[in-house]
Amino acid sequence: MPIQAASHIAIGVRDMQKSLDFYRDVLGMHVSLDAEEELPALGDAPPLKRRGVYLRWREGPHETFIVLDQQLSREPFGEPAGLFQVGVHHFGFWVDDADAIAVRAEQAGHPVVVRPVNGDTLAYGEPSGGVVRSAFLRDPDGNVVQLDQRVRPHP
Repeated sequence: MPIQAASHIAIGVRDMQKSLDFYRDVLGMHVSLDAEEELPALGDAPPLKRRGVYLRWREGPHETFIVLDQQLSREPFGEPAGLFQVGVHHFGFWVDDADAIAVRAEQAGHPVVVRPVNGDTLAYGEPSGGVVRSAFLRDPDGNVVQLDQRVRPHP
């Protein structure tokens, strides 16, 4: 059976409140669950206690969600990949107003890496001729978050 949709993105965070301020208050997602959990060993990760905050922008059985994951049994470690490095170097969201969100992010103290700019839909795996307005932000842990606003669909 083919993939139906992206399920979720799990993001390890150092400071849950700062991350909630960004994903909930700046990007406009809503919390669907906030829970502390004891997780068993998974792969090469040892058992740990964590706080998982699940954020959604829409409800539904195949709607993608985000999990903010703060380790409670040990100090968070590691750094996110830089833009265009090996690994997941950014993730993007379709939005209604990239400019307004970029302003809100900046006012809240989150870096805007690339201010909103128009680009061709070819960069989104679609035929050329449409316009998408994009901006790049950094979340509190340094992950690059892309905002994409469809300005004009491809012909």
